[in-house]
Amino acid sequence: MLDWTDKHCRYFHRLLTKHAVLYTEMVTTGAILHGQAERYLSFNQAEHPLALQLGGSEPNEMTQCATIAADFGYDEVNINVGCPSERVQKGAFGACLMAEPQLIADCVASMQAKISIPVTVKNRIGIDDQDDYEGLHQFISTVAAAGCKTFIIHARKAWLKGLSPKENREIPPLCYELVYQIKREFPELEIIINGGITSLSACQEHMQHVDGVMVGREAYHNPWLLAEVDTVIYGDKPQSDDRYTVLEAMLVYIEQQEVAGVRVSHIGRHILGLFQGLPGARQWRRHLSENMHKPEANLNLFKEATKKVLDGQARFL
Repeated sequence: MLDWTDKHCRYFHRLLTKHAVLYTEMVTTGAILHGQAERYLSFNQAEHPLALQLGGSEPNEMTQCATIAADFGYDEVNINVGCPSERVQKGAFGACLMAEPQLIADCVASMQAKISIPVTVKNRIGIDDQDDYEGLHQFISTVAAAGCKTFIIHARKAWLKGLSPKENREIPPLCYELVYQIKREFPELEIIINGGITSLSACQEHMQHVDGVMVGREAYHNPWLLAEVDTVIYGDKPQSDDRYTVLEAMLVYIEQQEVAGVRVSHIGRHILGLFQGLPGARQWRRHLSENMHKPEANLNLFKEATKKVLDGQARFL
């Protein structure tokens, strides 16, 4: 979710669900240690529970970053061993590390020796021609022996050569059964499944076999899905049952961020899907998409777009 789940996106998503764990976009060790840690790690306290997804492979650097993340107040540090992009491979982290389980184990052990918050791993079921269950089993076994108790498994393998990141999300077949089998063989571990999951009913079905579900792009494009999570998955009352109430809260947030010098387009892009599936949703998306990057764009743009949604619903009625 590089360039997607930034702090503005996460603030929006937290207005929809108070229970779901939110994950940052992947942040590299280099960005934290040699860039501006405040820029990459700052977040709104409302975002908890919140996990930092960390990209890297050098145990000392990973441990330094984990310590910084804990000091910032994150609830979890998640090691990315699933991203297949060439940019990530050149940095020697992401899915290519599936071939080096002992190195990931060393990172986990070093990090957990320094911080008290959980260190978790997000991985694929395999890479390239390594798509047998034995390879996945060895990876999980090696890293779990170092102290990792939670694995988020994308139920597709990654082709490191020949497929783009987008193609790696679509072309390799989903093999949910391999993830289920890992849970059966490692019942003491928390196993969370990921990949191609687009509804809460599907989440409930998966949770008959594993401990949790991660939903990425569907939650981004159709965010109202998250508004049902607290009720359907956690058995609690919904965080919000009205999209306009959420929008009003976002308008307050956008106004605050405008004062701080943030362009409205940096926030507006994350809420394009708020009215997904409702009359007027297309007009909402079009008006924001066509205008929020203009220099004069401000809070009024969202009020204008809201009127188009209401007009669309009036015509529908």
